[in-house]
Amino acid sequence: MFNAINSYRASLGLAPVKYHATVASMAQEWSNSIASREVIQHRPNFWMDPRALNPNNGAGEVIAVRWDRDAAQLVEWWKGSPGHDALLRDPRFNVMGIGITYTDGNWQTTPNRYTLWGVVNFFGYTTLPAGTTTRPGGTVTPPTDPVGVCEPGGKYQPPTVNLSAAAIRSAADLVSISPDGTVYSYPSLGNAKYGTARKIGIGFTGLKELFVSDWDRDGVFDLIAQRLDGALLVYPGRQSGGFGSPGVLGQGWESLNIAVGTWCANNRLPQIVAMDASGGLWFYKNSGMTYIRTQAAIGTGNKAVRLSMVDYNADGFQDLLTVEPNGYLRLYRGSGLAIPKQEARPVVGAEWTDYTGLRSLQGVTGSNTTGVAGLGTNGVLEYWDLTSGGLTTPVIVGGGWSGFKLAQ
Repeated sequence: MFNAINSYRASLGLAPVKYHATVASMAQEWSNSIASREVIQHRPNFWMDPRALNPNNGAGEVIAVRWDRDAAQLVEWWKGSPGHDALLRDPRFNVMGIGITYTDGNWQTTPNRYTLWGVVNFFGYTTLPAGTTTRPGGTVTPPTDPVGVCEPGGKYQPPTVNLSAAAIRSAADLVSISPDGTVYSYPSLGNAKYGTARKIGIGFTGLKELFVSDWDRDGVFDLIAQRLDGALLVYPGRQSGGFGSPGVLGQGWESLNIAVGTWCANNRLPQIVAMDASGGLWFYKNSGMTYIRTQAAIGTGNKAVRLSMVDYNADGFQDLLTVEPNGYLRLYRGSGLAIPKQEARPVVGAEWTDYTGLRSLQGVTGSNTTGVAGLGTNGVLEYWDLTSGGLTTPVIVGGGWSGFKLAQ
């Protein structure tokens, strides 16, 4: 594809476009994303991504799919489209990054299976960024995503069931654990307030964290308990109410900070991401209601005391937020793959040592809203909406939770 683009430009008397592996990592990530989601979609604000390396003379993105695997023919398609062709022949551009993804397509929505997805990002720079090379194969090599760790064992689509009698009746419910181990559920009222608490469990003492997740994707919400003695347990929710006997997902988890959610964009089962005491990030694939026996190293970071998974920048991918011992709130942007984006990890908040909990919450201010909440040492819960792609002014959701733990 690189050669085909530059051959076309040469035929028009234009200078060749050079290559940058960091830009390519961004294009490859987006190619993987649209291929796994089976949607042809441009990446919003791609020129503002840190991996775009601050272009100051124009930016463009072209996308195409094919039923065969002839990458050069993607360029022929772009040449035949006036809007895409204008980007191929734009004289301002001097660097490109290319992403190619091979798949078996979706036979249900296409006459033949799309087997090739391609994304090219073009940028213009007054001064070429360090690491620019004349062709692919430069000195900057993006890390390889752990092979297969995100692959689903099947296409899990949970059934729609009546949860009116279940312990947790909505993804927007807020769950708390009192100091004596009693678990309560509060229905979201959609206006940053919650309704009357219902007691849904007892005996949940000795916990480090508690998470709400439809772990087995049966349509009923379960509880994932990380105990201080190192046990990781799953309590299966029952449609008729309450929870079944816990299953053991693992032992030796006491030193990890963990988050539960759909980290992998192409896998509908929830997964676990953990950070160890040294700042190492680990991925744990969902194996159902059985012992987790595999893990994959997916990155490194700064030491942290808390970890949460939330779509911070509203791009459709889950991200990680950590609270560091100095109170910094740091962002690890997700890519839909196992490995977070390879970039500088921005600090997006400070003075978070006043909070005993950090939780992503859904449905606090309305349907499909997402945000992050901090439970203060004074028992007051503050909420930051993230619908706009960043922290907003916090609102107080409620009080009286001193000594409690929160889950959702």
